[in-house]
Amino acid sequence: MKQFADRVVAVTGAGSGIGRAVAEDLAQRGAHLALADLDEDGLGETVRNCEGRGVKVGVRRVDVADRAAMFVWAEEVAAEHGRVNMIVNNAGVGLAATAEAQSIEDFEWLMNINFWGVVHGTQAFLPHLKAAGEGHVVNISSVFGLVSIPSQSAYNAAKFGVRGFTDALRMELEIERSPVSATTIHPGGIRTNIAQNARTHPSMAAVGNPPGSFADEFERLARTTPERAARQILKAVERNRRRALIGPDAVLFDFASRLPAGLYQRILIAGGRRDRQIS
Repeated sequence: MKQFADRVVAVTGAGSGIGRAVAEDLAQRGAHLALADLDEDGLGETVRNCEGRGVKVGVRRVDVADRAAMFVWAEEVAAEHGRVNMIVNNAGVGLAATAEAQSIEDFEWLMNINFWGVVHGTQAFLPHLKAAGEGHVVNISSVFGLVSIPSQSAYNAAKFGVRGFTDALRMELEIERSPVSATTIHPGGIRTNIAQNARTHPSMAAVGNPPGSFADEFERLARTTPERAARQILKAVERNRRRALIGPDAVLFDFASRLPAGLYQRILIAGGRRDRQIS
């Protein structure tokens, strides 16, 4: 996809953060939108920000973890708009806990949204993208899909999974010479509400990160606005990139991922031990 004007784009997690910013940027470029989220109030605000630009905007309350609901939504979008050209699988949640202490219920909750939501969105919309004769799958991973972080084992697992899934998808599409492509997005610290809404566990203190400090630390380190992230994501689609690093900290994470595992992990271990002593 070299342009977005008069194209139809579906976005999950569109009620806030990156999803909202991508939707607003696309509306400015003349794309028609199908927006989904569980936050109906947030969706309403996104719609208000996108209206008045001569584009069609449809909304649905959809849980990306519900496979059947995602396939129904994809069919509805195709019927309502006549085609679908792009799916942005953006919906995500946070969980901070040690691998030992986190409950299986919390682990499954995160995986169902952050990993399976991406798989559901991809499989539900891909036939429609192919039918349109031009399309793109945009799957949001994270810098935590490049480097593992203490207290983020579940999030790491999901985001590494998204990366592997999308890399394989991209190669398969190229082998079959499909009119559809795929890009993995690795955002760094983006100023969204994911940390404030994350589930946290007291076990974080064992690795030097008390639960009360999690959101504050994220706020301190998050340097990239959702609007800037949206521009970089859409540029990556225009240039048909396999992966896109969003924000200057993402570049540093990518560099760390290329170092010997023992080297970057020893740095994180030393930092965790220091913070644990301080706390």
